[in-house]
Amino acid sequence: MRAIVGGLMAAMLLAALDQTIVATAMPTIGLDLGDAANLPWIVTAYLLASTAVTPLYGKLSDIHGRRVMLLIAIAVFSLGSLACALAPTMITLALARALQGVGGGGLIALSQTILADIMSPRERAGYQVYIAGVFATASVAGPLLGGVLAQHFHWSLIFWINLPIGFLAFLLTNDKLKLLPRNERRHRLDYPGAALLVLGSTALLLALSRGGVHEAWTSPLVLGLLGAALLFSAGFAARLATAAEPLIPTSVLGNPIVACATLAACFAMGTFIGLTIYVPIFLEGVVGLSASQSGLALVPLMIGTVTGATLSGRSMLYFRHYKRVPLVMMGLSLAACATLALYGRDLPFWLMETALAFLSIGLGTILPLSTITIQNAVAPHQLGIATAAMNFFRSLGGALIVAVFGTIVLGAAAGGGNADLESLLRGADPALLAATFRHVFQAACLCLILAFVFLALLEERPLGERPRAAGSEAVVGE
Repeated sequence: MRAIVGGLMAAMLLAALDQTIVATAMPTIGLDLGDAANLPWIVTAYLLASTAVTPLYGKLSDIHGRRVMLLIAIAVFSLGSLACALAPTMITLALARALQGVGGGGLIALSQTILADIMSPRERAGYQVYIAGVFATASVAGPLLGGVLAQHFHWSLIFWINLPIGFLAFLLTNDKLKLLPRNERRHRLDYPGAALLVLGSTALLLALSRGGVHEAWTSPLVLGLLGAALLFSAGFAARLATAAEPLIPTSVLGNPIVACATLAACFAMGTFIGLTIYVPIFLEGVVGLSASQSGLALVPLMIGTVTGATLSGRSMLYFRHYKRVPLVMMGLSLAACATLALYGRDLPFWLMETALAFLSIGLGTILPLSTITIQNAVAPHQLGIATAAMNFFRSLGGALIVAVFGTIVLGAAAGGGNADLESLLRGADPALLAATFRHVFQAACLCLILAFVFLALLEERPLGERPRAAGSEAVVGE
């Protein structure tokens, strides 16, 4: 058990670290490769690929087993990391990042699913502190490590470092997962549905990443992408209604627990990601901190989610009514966010940091609760696709909320025109920027209210005492 959990933590660290370590190295990469104009693609390419393939990993793991799909994800991610480290141009680096994303899309969802195979929901709640610790490590150490490696050594080391971690994850999970109980049944992969889902999500994410930042929302490119996303999504919805075995079973999509938990996680994760991206602008442009100081000031926001996840996991472990702690903490988060919206830069710095910490604690309580309640509510042979679908829709919801925050910041503070973050920090009036962030925190309050509502509507079903894989359908072996 310890070896499997250790391997899964290493696999999660691969995906979590990759999302944070690249950001601080991007300026150095752009200068070294001489193509700063296409620099955003090294983030966008990974995001598009990893989000689009997540449901496929879940479905294929239900068909072929967790072990083979996790090992494929680790291998593809490691191969993509090698290609990134050796990339001679920005275009090849973006393509390599897409390959890396194809592997990364399965790492977190499959790791969560395997934990559900080998542990009861209550046991998983006790392990949330370790999972949260992985993401906290990546959140705090990733930007620092990326900056140090890029500045003092070479930017390629941020990708080389993935190879020993990937090898460790492969080594720890390969043999032990052969003993993993299996619940998969005979399934058919809905190839047309999979293609429609990939195309629709890719078009939507491209529109959200380009709109308001690189292109106006009314530009032909963004409108065309949004139209394509709507068309492919309508095709996917029709496929769900007509396919003999749709990619995401209607019994999963129609499950009220899955729906409420996923929506609560969407608004919580989207708010957290949006704040981690744009709060540094508030700290630098309004409060007057330097870049390094704003990075340190963001630590309470990161640590708060770990604290919240730990509290939520412990409440599920010991309390029958496990929603009470998250609901109380979400109320405190809403109060903290409302305080930031009302007073903003007028708050003493220590109180501002305290508000950010309490804001993120509530968000952190939702993340483990949503995963465990969804896995507790579906059949054993649907664990893979249910977990992957939650991660998929959570990513899409996060991208949508980040786009809304970005539109508020870049649009209002730039006088309704397009602007990048660097020029915004150089030229924006602090008073105007402070007023703009009042709207950002108000939007965050709305997201918190919606997350609270869906959490309150979530059915509090008793958690299973035994691992689902221990049922009569389990088959040991590979």
